Amino acid sequence: MAFLRRLVQRAVPSAGERLRPGWRLIGYELPITRQGTYFAYVAPEPQHVHLGYAHGILMADPEQALQGAHLGLRKVRYVTFQPTERIPARLVLRLTREAARVATLSRGERQLLVETRRGTQ
Repeated sequence: MAFLRRLVQRAVPSAGERLRPGWRLIGYELPITRQGTYFAYVAPEPQHVHLGYAHGILMADPEQALQGAHLGLRKVRYVTFQPTERIPARLVLRLTREAARVATLSRGERQLLVETRRGTQ
């Protein structure tokens, strides 16, 4: 989990890290609004750890690494790592930077992206 935290900070150095005990995760926020703009999280569980993205459904994911669509999640997508698994740093850096990019879009830009994706499916 510590390695994932370091990768998120390396990918987006301006991101703030905050423990969210109610959600049992570490959340990451961009300093673009007064209260911060939530965009990513690290959620440890006994058997694995999730690295998730608040607007994951809108992210470019050419490797198709993001999971969560099968659960009916509306926006969130995540990747899961097992304790013995080697974490692909390049993938994590790319996904995290993409998550930050999507989070900086205006609500209208995100809505346009949703509509554009619906039209291509």
